[in-house]
Formats: sequence, C-alpha cells, structure tokens
Amino acid sequence: MSELHEQVTSWIDSDVDLSAQDELRQLAQQAQSDPEALAELEDRFAVRLQFGTAGLRGAMGAGPNRMNRAVVIQAAHGLITYLKENCEQPIVVIGNDARHQSRQFALDTAGVVMAAGGQAVLLPDALPTPLLAFAVRHLGADAGVMVTASHNPAADNGYKVYLGGRMVPDHEAGVQIVAPHDSLIAQAITLAPPANQIPLAQGWDTCDDIQQAYIETISTAGEVITAPLRIVYTAMHGVGAPTVQSVLNKAGFTDVVCVKEQQNPDPDFPTVVFPNPEEPGALDMAIELAQSTDADLIIASDPDADRCAVAVLDPRQGWRILHGDELGAILGESLGRSGRSGVYANSLVSSRQLEKIATHYGNAYSKTLTGFKWMGRVENLGFAYEEAIGYCVRPDLVRDKDGISTALEIARLASELKKESNSLMWLLDDLARRNGLYLSSQLSVRFDDLSQIPQVMVKLRDYPMDSLAGSRVTQTIDLAGGWGKIPPTDGILMLTEADDQVVVRPSGTEPKVKCYLEVIEPVDSQASFEELSEIRARAGNRLELLKTDLQSSLFT
Repeated sequence: MSELHEQVTSWIDSDVDLSAQDELRQLAQQAQSDPEALAELEDRFAVRLQFGTAGLRGAMGAGPNRMNRAVVIQAAHGLITYLKENCEQPIVVIGNDARHQSRQFALDTAGVVMAAGGQAVLLPDALPTPLLAFAVRHLGADAGVMVTASHNPAADNGYKVYLGGRMVPDHEAGVQIVAPHDSLIAQAITLAPPANQIPLAQGWDTCDDIQQAYIETISTAGEVITAPLRIVYTAMHGVGAPTVQSVLNKAGFTDVVCVKEQQNPDPDFPTVVFPNPEEPGALDMAIELAQSTDADLIIASDPDADRCAVAVLDPRQGWRILHGDELGAILGESLGRSGRSGVYANSLVSSRQLEKIATHYGNAYSKTLTGFKWMGRVENLGFAYEEAIGYCVRPDLVRDKDGISTALEIARLASELKKESNSLMWLLDDLARRNGLYLSSQLSVRFDDLSQIPQVMVKLRDYPMDSLAGSRVTQTIDLAGGWGKIPPTDGILMLTEADDQVVVRPSGTEPKVKCYLEVIEPVDSQASFEELSEIRARAGNRLELLKTDLQSSLFT
C-alpha cells in the first residue's frame, strides 16, 4: 500500500489536469476503507496504458492505465520524438471526434508537436476518422493523430496514429502504424518526462477546408444517380451526419431521412447500449423510421464514421442488417462490374468469397492479418474490407476503412439496381448462383478476467476439436506459426470436410475471444428464389450448430 501511495502521489504531482488530480485524491481516500475503490486504484496503476498498432485505447480516468491528458501528452511527446529522429520538422495533422475530452487531447497533441519543433495542423472541428486519414495523404503530412475510440462504449477514448510523407512509402501513406513503428514509438513514450515537464506551444495551423476537399473529391467519383432512393440514415450519436449528408446530396441523393434522436454528436450515446451498428438493437430506431417512411435503404455510421452498416428489406424476413461479409461481397461485385482493377484484399477472418469475386473480374487477391493497418499496405490496392463493417472503396484517397465513401458507393449501386427493378438482396442471390452461398456469423465472448482469454487459446491448442457441426475437422492451423503469406498471429483456424471455416482469436481492441464462422453451400446456377431460401435456412442452421459446438467446447 505504501508503494501504491507513492505512485499515486507522484502521478498527482506531475499531472497537468486539476480535475484529474482531485479525482485521484478522492479515489485514494476512498481506497483506505473501500475494497472496490482500492481495486480500482490498483488497476489504474498496475501498468501504463499500452501503446501498440491500435495506438492507445481505454477507459477515461486519471492514472497511467487510463485515457487522460497526462497520458496523451506523454504519448504525443514520444511520437514527435520518434518522428524527429527520422525527418526534420515533421508535419503532424491532428483530428478528433466528439467524445469526452477528445478536443482537449487534440489540442494537447498540437501543443506538444509545436513546442518540440514540429508543425501541427489541426482539423477545425469534431470530424470523422476518414477525413483524418484523407488529410494525411492530401496534405503530405508525416504523421496523423486521430483522437477517437470509434464504436467503443461511452466511457472510453483512444488515440490512433497514422504515418505518411517522409516516414513510409507512398502506398503506405495514411495507413495506421505497424511494427516496428509501434514499438519504437512506445519506447519513446516510456522515456518521456512527467507530463507537467513537457512544454506545450501555440502557433499550429488549422485546415479549415479539409472537409470540403474530401466532399468534392469523393462525390465526383461516379456518374449521376440512375433512380431516386429514399435513404434512412443514422449517425449513431457520432460525427458522421454533416459529411455523409453532404456527400450523398452532392451525388444526387437528396431524399435522406435522418434519425433525429441520433443525428447530433452526444458522447454519452443515450439511445444505444453500445454505439456500434452491429450490436443487436442498435438500428431499431432506424428500422422503425424506414418502415414508417417507405424507405429503400438504411445506412448507419459508427460514431467516428469509419464503419458503415447497411440494412435492407429482405423479402424473406423484412428489414435486416446485412452481415459485414455480405456487404463486402456486394461492394466487391459492384467495383468489379465497374472495372475497378487492382488487388482485392480482406482479412483472414473475413469471407472467402471475395477471392472468387476478384478472380471472376481478373483481379489479384490478397488475404491479410486482421485490421486495415495490414490491408491498407497492400500495393496496387483496388478494394479492401473486413467483416467488422470496415470498407475501403477509394484506396487512392483513403487508405483506411471509410464509412462515408462506402455509403455513397452502396447508394449508387442500390440506385442502379432499382432502375433494373432489382435490389441488394437480389444481387446477393445472384452471387450465390455464381459462387455458391457463403454465410458468415460470429460467436463473441466477453471476459471480465483478462487472464481467461489466453486460457481459452491454450485449451484449444492442447485439445484440438475433432468435429464441428457434425463434420470432421480436416485441418487445424495454429496461426501463431504463420500461414502462407500471413505472418504469425494469435489465432487458430479450423477447416471441416463440409468446407466450413472457423477462426478463433482474441480481439485486438476489446476484452473478448471471437470466433469467426463461415459455411458454404453449393447452389445451382438456375436455382429459384424458393430453392435459395431453403439453402439459406440450411446454412443458417449449420452456423448455429457451429456456435453450439464452440460454446460447449471452449466457453463452458
């Protein structure tokens, strides 16, 4: 307790935020008699919030294991120190979303960069993450910082770092950091002085026209709409609405009905449990609005608008959210039909169908580790996606997932299909007749005790599964040893005689173990709607059997 007291006192003395100092003093006082407060205090000082390929992400609060001004200032100091070792007077563009303290963290970062002899360029307001990734390339910056926790709970915030300019090859500009940059920046952060000893300076530039530059560039990417659509849009209490609406309107989609309760930024996300369009119930308000307004399409952004979800009217079951792999296949097919060349890429946990689509249109295909920090680095990239509703449809402009340009691409496609009296669901059926029916799902288990996560992986390695959904497991690949061109990662891939695939891996951003499931059913090229409905139901049942087997073997 005396050692913890010394750590707390030292941190308070070096913190730059008076409210954070008071928060720690109160918590330390409570910890003298309250075991829960003591456990909270111990957790805040157990380790420093780790800087890695996702930058920083964690719960807000005072102390070294939380997101706060002191941690951010030291992170900014480590980043600018690393940049200065590699280029003179580095240019750093900085953006932020609308979460609690996001703007303050961005201002602190700009101040540290300026005081250290760099040049900071601040985005003018709370804006989507894709605009920051766009700005790194557009401005030729050496690095970018985006203060956001994306779709994490309201209590969290984060700090993403991108490199560009003189730091990386051109095709990697505007991509999130990977090794060795992450570990070298992390090392520089550990050597940073206490936060109150790190100088901050004024004098940064503000890039007031970046939003308009993005809108002009993205919206002129294709032809005028071919059939009018009524689109219901929700920003999920995030920062996407002004940019998404402007992009859609400029392209001719003016009948956009917004979910008013979720349109304006609100860091508390009052109408949703988790501000993630994938979560059950997150789009309930959008679906109700679509039903009452006779909409053609629902488009949803996550809070920083780098992800895009789409819901459609499925004649089999009514309004439903497309799975990330379904939307990935639709986008890949759309871009292939339009003549988009280049490498089509997705992550090892995403559907195998994209390879078929790429091959059909004469394009190369690449499978990468999970995350756009890997997909964005693929040379001659034409299109990339991952099943967690992240899509890169304009890699020439944004080398990261971009929910805004994705919204525009899907609206254009829906408009073209409507003119032909077809729909996005019709296109999915058409793909099934050509490639077979690919159906994906996920089993995700959250852990309060983080030590249980590696235990799950050890269990699967020590006791491999013999069968899944009644089909013999023919191949078990420990991804810790790499797989083909995939570098080593913590995960297990299983293939069955029925051609089902399961990938089990710890989440990189949340305290979860995730199981990514895919089944493939053969489909006759002349299959009727009724026959496809039966095949979809059969594939869905097999997915449920996979979940049941995994749940009983790994999580009970």
